[in-house]
Amino acid sequence: MASSSAKTVAEYLAELPAERRKVIAAVRKAIRANLPKGYAERMNWGMIAYEVPLKRFADTYNGQPLLYLALAAQKNNYALYSMCVYGSPVLLKWLKEEFKKAGRRLDMGKSCIRFKDLDGMPLEVVGRLAAQVPVDRYIEYYESVKKPKKK
Repeated sequence: MASSSAKTVAEYLAELPAERRKVIAAVRKAIRANLPKGYAERMNWGMIAYEVPLKRFADTYNGQPLLYLALAAQKNNYALYSMCVYGSPVLLKWLKEEFKKAGRRLDMGKSCIRFKDLDGMPLEVVGRLAAQVPVDRYIEYYESVKKPKKK
């Protein structure tokens, strides 16, 4: 599946074949059960996005809500995007250790954790990953690393 044009998470889930919907729903459940207060779930970037709403923090480089996590069923796999891991060597090390403890192989790009099925994505690790960074700390981190706007 390519990037979705669904406007809501319900529409996105409905357009997935049953087996793919089952995988996305399980990972989504683990995220939602552990997501710190203040993040919002919505469709953005063609996938399910967990973001800091603009009403909470609008000073982003692209005018879009600050992305924390995103979840997608892609053509050849599933993907969980984790911007907090992308920006933190400490969290990346933690994630690698957690996958190893769970007996799973971590297939990861810069922010994208790829997996073929639920066996490849330890849901307990997904939950702990989602819980890692409260909104205020994520905003503080973002502000500490963002480049000043050009005048």
